[in-house]
Amino acid sequence: MEHPLLGHLVVDHAHGDRRGILRALAPDVKGNNLSPVLRVPETPPVAWLAPEAGGLEWTTDPSAIEAVK
Repeated sequence: MEHPLLGHLVVDHAHGDRRGILRALAPDVKGNNLSPVLRVPETPPVAWLAPEAGGLEWTTDPSAIEAVK
């Protein structure tokens, strides 16, 4: 499923405004709606980010990211 920021540079406000490329969201989301489509009890949605220059990916809350301006 597509998301408008997938593959784009974003800022992660939950991790000190760290910048990375949004690689994936789970569970999948539709459009700008970052609330879960399917939710396993006690499992929050997750965004996977990769550093701009490569390296170890990290996860964050999807509501903590926005496009780099």
